Amino acid sequence: MLGYLLLLCTIIGLLSCTAFLILLAAAFVRFKRRAVPGPWDGPWPRVSLLKPLHGLEPGLESNLESFFRQDYPHYEIIFGCRQESDPALDVAQAIRDRYPQVTVKIVLSGEPERPNAKVCSLQRMAEVATSEYLVVSDSDVRVTSQYLRDVIRPLLQREVGMVTCLYRGEPSGGLWSRLEALGMSVEMTAGVVVADLLEGLKFALGPTMAIRRDVLDDVGGFQVLADYCADDFVLGQRVFEAGKRVVLSHYVVDHVALHQRCLASLQHQVRWMKSTRFSRPKGHVGTGLTFAIPFGLLGLAAGIAMHNPLLGLALLFYAALNRMAEALLAGWGVVRDPLALRYFWLYPARDLLGFFLWCASFFSTSIVWRGERYLLEMGGKMVRQGASEELAGASETVAVDELA
Repeated sequence: MLGYLLLLCTIIGLLSCTAFLILLAAAFVRFKRRAVPGPWDGPWPRVSLLKPLHGLEPGLESNLESFFRQDYPHYEIIFGCRQESDPALDVAQAIRDRYPQVTVKIVLSGEPERPNAKVCSLQRMAEVATSEYLVVSDSDVRVTSQYLRDVIRPLLQREVGMVTCLYRGEPSGGLWSRLEALGMSVEMTAGVVVADLLEGLKFALGPTMAIRRDVLDDVGGFQVLADYCADDFVLGQRVFEAGKRVVLSHYVVDHVALHQRCLASLQHQVRWMKSTRFSRPKGHVGTGLTFAIPFGLLGLAAGIAMHNPLLGLALLFYAALNRMAEALLAGWGVVRDPLALRYFWLYPARDLLGFFLWCASFFSTSIVWRGERYLLEMGGKMVRQGASEELAGASETVAVDELA
């Protein structure tokens, strides 16, 4: 009896992940066939590129330098930090000296008044930005010279309110960084393109968010995001609810997986899973049916319980093939990640790890972010624990320097 019950659960799970794989294949074809915006004959608008910084990260210099090499006529880069002593500023200023033709501003935001320090910094950076076109990009992102042209082009259509980008995971070193990067390229990509296929984008992805200032003002500005963990999700959602389209660019950025040690990598991924759980709870619960290897292992247990180990092995083998196909479709087919092509055979292990991380996201309502602990509430809001012990006050926005 137990064996047949396990087999029934296995079949349901493998059917659900197979259905997801079919949707992914359709989304892959749609993504590749989607028309790329034609050449722009008019003048390119000036762009303000907002880059929040916080400490040194692997590959920081090459990441930041890639944004100084844009094939774009008029843009400025605005770096935001809490304090002038942040070592990331030394890296940014050294790069700035090598590219005097690029306008650079540095904004010190002080200690945050609200839970999301990055958003507090973005709010103050936007105040000194001179452009109506704002591009928010994380410090752990690397791009090519065509990036700004490709991201801004769809935003020139008035019905488009925001443009966001898929990303390839780029490991910074070690097995755990490689597994996390593989998850970025495959698991994240698959979820995004399938969501875009089924209902269109109603959210944005943090590594790139391009928005016009009038649209940002209509949704309340960056300040309305300052209490949320998944600020990118919330901003895209508000743009969609305001009647504007959120467009997935055909451009794919490189996103560095910073965490090289096991514990740090797992904590980072669980934190992301928790933010998803509270931001879109129904979708997060449904994610559990898209994993394959746990159901394959369940099938193996069913085969053993039914004294038919060959059946169990066949079910596990099918689950592994399903995950390898997902890695090739999403990781290589969509975002062209050579890591996914080289290690697609390793993705079943990543799928099992992803399932355990998904399970772990239900065991706690707190996260640790930038060394501080927060409680998550429904809707994705954060409440800082020990708020009474915060440093009192926050610095005024200060434009420390500007070079043209």
